[in-house]
Amino acid sequence: MSLEMTTIYSAKDHRINIHAINGHFATVNSHITSYLDITTLKTRCSDAKKVAELMAKSYSTSTPVDTILCMDGMDVIGCYLSEKLTEVGILSYNAHKTLYVIHPEYTTGGQIIFRDNYKITLKGKNVLILLGSVTTGGTLRSVINTLAYYGAKVSGASAIFSAISDIDGMPVNAIFEKNDVPDYSTFSQQNCPLCKAKVPIKALVNSYGYAEL
Repeated sequence: MSLEMTTIYSAKDHRINIHAINGHFATVNSHITSYLDITTLKTRCSDAKKVAELMAKSYSTSTPVDTILCMDGMDVIGCYLSEKLTEVGILSYNAHKTLYVIHPEYTTGGQIIFRDNYKITLKGKNVLILLGSVTTGGTLRSVINTLAYYGAKVSGASAIFSAISDIDGMPVNAIFEKNDVPDYSTFSQQNCPLCKAKVPIKALVNSYGYAEL
């Protein structure tokens, strides 16, 4: 994508940064005015470790976590986070005293599923949801409902970026928040002012990346 990027540093840890691209972008649930590139934070081990260390500070040792569910390709961060939480003595009810780190499977219709062999990581377990970004909370709410179906309890949710501070009263712990990104706005597809002004959509985006139109 040949667009100008702006580097934004986390107010919580200046070693961590993301790249923002202004424009008109479409997600599954909304239209947004900035695409946030978090690729290196998810894939570069040194960066992923810093992210995990910062995320771990949001949880006290009394917060039970048995499983980390990695959405949006957050597996590398999830592994580092599991190590850090274990190191600080996070409460886990797993017999082996270590955490499960898993990611979901999707049906052709986009529904999240887990195979029978993964039930040991979910049923009766305290699950921490790890996401790349949260815009409207629609995807996160769907994940929470899916976990309830599989008999899991949600311990919390962490994200690299979140435009919302909580979902149904549960905090979304984010490294970057809406106010950290200049001119960031999100709109429903039906009420997008950019669409009404006939501004072309630059790309379809999600936490995995973008696809130019």
